[in-house]
Amino acid sequence: MTPHPPPKQNLRVILPSYMTEYKNETFKDGLLNGKVVFCTGGAGSICGRQVEALVALGCNAVITGRNLQKTEARAAEMSKIRTGAKVIGLSADVRDIKAMQSAVETCVKQLGRLDFLICGAAGNFLAGIDNLSANAFKTVIDIDVLGSYNTFKAAIPALKQSKGRVIFVSATLHYNGNPLQAHVSAAKAAIDALSQSVAVEFGPFGITSNIIAPGPIAGTEGMSRLLPKEMNDATNKAIPLQRQGDMNDIADGTVYLFSPAGKWVTGQILIIDGGAWHMKSSALPYPEVVLGEIGLPDDVKQRPSTKSKL
Repeated sequence: MTPHPPPKQNLRVILPSYMTEYKNETFKDGLLNGKVVFCTGGAGSICGRQVEALVALGCNAVITGRNLQKTEARAAEMSKIRTGAKVIGLSADVRDIKAMQSAVETCVKQLGRLDFLICGAAGNFLAGIDNLSANAFKTVIDIDVLGSYNTFKAAIPALKQSKGRVIFVSATLHYNGNPLQAHVSAAKAAIDALSQSVAVEFGPFGITSNIIAPGPIAGTEGMSRLLPKEMNDATNKAIPLQRQGDMNDIADGTVYLFSPAGKWVTGQILIIDGGAWHMKSSALPYPEVVLGEIGLPDDVKQRPSTKSKL
């Protein structure tokens, strides 16, 4: 008589604290083994968590940013998420096509391939059109739109080789008019259009292209710079699900689009905002903030810095 194997035991592994930031039991360990992700803005909060999720599930990664020290430090942290993970931090300005080509070449040379591309580098600040210089407007367009284009353009050969997948990180600002956000709204609308073109032109090569449009995400630099602290509770109440999102919500959407479950999804916009855009209203007092009857709070950023931090 053949003995039955002993029943499997449910063993829960206690992970170090740095490995528990992203963990969703929906996705199996090793789901993305052998894949490589390249992400611009990967040292930031949202894009960083996207990459962390992918690394946890098996990916190796390259992240880029303007600040080399910050980017390398974040890459070193990410490499500890999974035993054997390789994460490389590079300094590259997305506005410079040659810099992006060099970064992609480094990715392929050191990690062997490029399967997933996240175009996430972006800039934002609050400014009305009256006080928004042409140079400031151009800076946001250059980082968001030209930067996304340059990143994808540089990655085309590697993506064709792997039949890879692309995510452009956008927003919902341009679905309605928003005061003090004309520059960002224009940039994100252009990114949405770019993704649609990529989906159509590169679908025959097996490449997918989709948008992730985050709503208000708590704990991010963007929200801390743009949302007055006293408006936090009101913002939560205005969202159908009654809370701001967290970075893992965006990471989950990223895993879905890059997983086998997303293999036939392309040319789409995945809005992850708790239904917020359906109840869209400005967090700033309107029309007072436009008419100059009320000043912007001290805890929000009103002007762009002279040098981009991305």
